[in-house]
Amino acid sequence: MKLESTSNRLSILVVDDEDSIREGSERILTRMGFQVYKASRGSEGLDILGRHPVEIVLLDLKMPGMDGMEVLAHIQQLNSEILVIIITGYATIETAIEAMKRGAYDFIPKPFEPDQLRMVINRARERIRLTEETEMLAQERQRNLADLGTEKSRIRTIVESLPNGILVTNVQGQVALINPAFQWLMGIEEDVATGEPVESCIQDKGFCQLVKDISAGNAHTLSETYEFTTIGEKYLQATGRPVLGDVGECLGAVVNLVDITAMKVLDRMKSEFVAKVSHELRSPLSTIHEQLALVLKDMVEKESTRDQYLLSRAKEKTQGLISLIGDLLDLSRIEAGNVCIDFKPIKLDELLKNIVDFMETRANGKNQRLKLVLHDEPIPLIKADPQALESVFGNLIANAINYTPEGGAIEVGISLLPEKIQIDVSDNGFGIEAKDIDNIFKRFYRVKNEKTRFITGTGLGLPIVKGLLDELGGSIQIQSEPSQGSTFTVFLPISAENSPQNAESQTE
Repeated sequence: MKLESTSNRLSILVVDDEDSIREGSERILTRMGFQVYKASRGSEGLDILGRHPVEIVLLDLKMPGMDGMEVLAHIQQLNSEILVIIITGYATIETAIEAMKRGAYDFIPKPFEPDQLRMVINRARERIRLTEETEMLAQERQRNLADLGTEKSRIRTIVESLPNGILVTNVQGQVALINPAFQWLMGIEEDVATGEPVESCIQDKGFCQLVKDISAGNAHTLSETYEFTTIGEKYLQATGRPVLGDVGECLGAVVNLVDITAMKVLDRMKSEFVAKVSHELRSPLSTIHEQLALVLKDMVEKESTRDQYLLSRAKEKTQGLISLIGDLLDLSRIEAGNVCIDFKPIKLDELLKNIVDFMETRANGKNQRLKLVLHDEPIPLIKADPQALESVFGNLIANAINYTPEGGAIEVGISLLPEKIQIDVSDNGFGIEAKDIDNIFKRFYRVKNEKTRFITGTGLGLPIVKGLLDELGGSIQIQSEPSQGSTFTVFLPISAENSPQNAESQTE
């Protein structure tokens, strides 16, 4: 039974075996604008409920015949939306509390004052009003999205003709519209009815969670992307966006599904090719590099300056090729998922100290100051692959040294944030212009200007850093000004068992 609208007169049933309670309650409630029914016994009250719509029941627990608890159980079966307020003596407070556990809305001890009764009834009336408003809002939202599923318009025809899969859901993550391309890509053979939960037709849990998060308005960005595979080795990419109402409220989600199998196969073939060629080239290049080093050593002793210069350049170029091959192999391993597999607890401050100590000789060669700044607060353990972290911070510090002129300064700082650790690698070097910042994490991209054109490099260091951090669940940001220097900020997550709060609770 649906509750009556608060714009109409609400009805109250008073069930009590005392005439004074019934009559007194009727006088007070009638003045408050209620339609009042009265019953002296439980069975009589249930008979009235069967014949008249009632929103609130004042129910005495202690009555002859059927007691209040039995009446409450019958009311719950008849209509659970009816608000039951228990009338009880001081000696039966525990019983009243038990009644509330069984579904009663509130209780009032007798004898009670008129103001007490008014306060309890007004609270119940407000509850009914809020419930009605909530239902009206839910119905309005449902109608808005139901139109997307039932509209036989030109837009629907276009959506159903698209080669990409399209899924539209409401705020509860239920299907409002699904086009044939989506069903074909997901291997859904039967038609999906409007209103079905997305889990009923899609098995991938990550995809379902993405849809539910966007539908409920819990997406972290305006557009969310998720890649997954189907049973038939088909690679799919889903991009979801929220459906927004007139005032910006989230009404559901639209998900675009694309088959990226060909792209994945091409990437895999490219990675395999790069890895194979790199392996084949590394060994002979290393041999050439070592032989050039021996020849140069002999030539230094004989003081052949011109030939020494030419061979030094050849040695430098072979070293660059060896570095390029190493970076290509690292990228291939990242793409193949063969990195970040040896996760173990790590003391990040100690790892950074070792890296800084190792890189200090290189910085001293350019008369630079390289230092690690640690705060007094203890840094908790993190769970990560140590080789991946060494590659991340080794690349960032090497870049800072390369792009900082002689006599400059590089500083590595570490600080603790809620649920993550922040590591800053700062320098006062050449800096990066705004037009280059969006491109520095692209492969082979290098900042080239009058100050940096003599600096050698592969343009793969920062893409490797970004790829490794993605695998570790971290992120990186950059702030830079030309001629002022740059700061690369890395964020690494702290696992729950290693969080400072958990550590404090364990010590207690």
